[in-house]
Amino acid sequence: MTVNKSHVAEILIEALPYIQALDRKTVVIKFGGNAMVDEALKSSFAQDIVLLKQVGVNPVIVHGGGPQIGKLLEQIGKQSRFIEGMRVTDNETMDVVEMVLGGQVNKQIVSLINRHGGRAVGLTGKDGGMISARKMKLSGDDSEGNDLGQVGEVEAIDAAVVEMLDDAGFIPVIAPIGVGADGSSYNINADLVAGELAKVLGAEKLLLLTNTPGVLDPDGNLLTGLSAEQTERLIADGIIHGGMLPKVRCALDAVRAGVRTSQIIDGRVKHSVLLELLTDSGVGTLIRGDEAGQDGR
Repeated sequence: MTVNKSHVAEILIEALPYIQALDRKTVVIKFGGNAMVDEALKSSFAQDIVLLKQVGVNPVIVHGGGPQIGKLLEQIGKQSRFIEGMRVTDNETMDVVEMVLGGQVNKQIVSLINRHGGRAVGLTGKDGGMISARKMKLSGDDSEGNDLGQVGEVEAIDAAVVEMLDDAGFIPVIAPIGVGADGSSYNINADLVAGELAKVLGAEKLLLLTNTPGVLDPDGNLLTGLSAEQTERLIADGIIHGGMLPKVRCALDAVRAGVRTSQIIDGRVKHSVLLELLTDSGVGTLIRGDEAGQDGR
């Protein structure tokens, strides 16, 4: 295939102002969905992360692993139970969660990034006391039948170990497991951990990879460059609903806490991270904070 060299140069020049704007800035990226199970997408994600670090950006990865947890539970004959979309996590299930997230999945991501020339280090929120957690309780019903077990929410984050790794040229890869005051482990939603970590680190951007193009209008058109106020109106009008709602809420919380922009991007697109961060058009929905420009980019 013949490559137009002038076109390649134009693409590189298009990326230049974005690279300059992100120089020595932190970008927190939640890695999940199809991008975590498709081999070509996993490889392209790892390449994106290595390139970002190489040009002076500090990427911090928070990953999920729900399908992998479900698969192992099925293999050992344990049925998964969900309440309001959250996996009920008893002691045995928590052992599996730690094994899969902190071991299998985390180390696979670390190895892949390192194989492409990066220097990744795998962590859980328990390392260095990074994520202090508390038990999540469902609002409006304290009955035992709705007990989620060891499902937690973030109480506090001490990001010292992440900042140390960033400064030393490493790429932190974090499994969303927190520790309670009594030493208990808690399984925490990866989107929430990424959002809270972005706030504490004063990140420039929060990226949430999904299995959808982003926020769509009623005609199926992608919406982007949204202010917090516009996003709230879309929620009130019912345009943002269902599974997209908690992701958008997470993105909104981050920009209201000082993160410049939050982006919900299509992880099914190869090199979606680079396309969103370093091109004019992007590949997802951008929600901007008050300090961002009109287009947010």
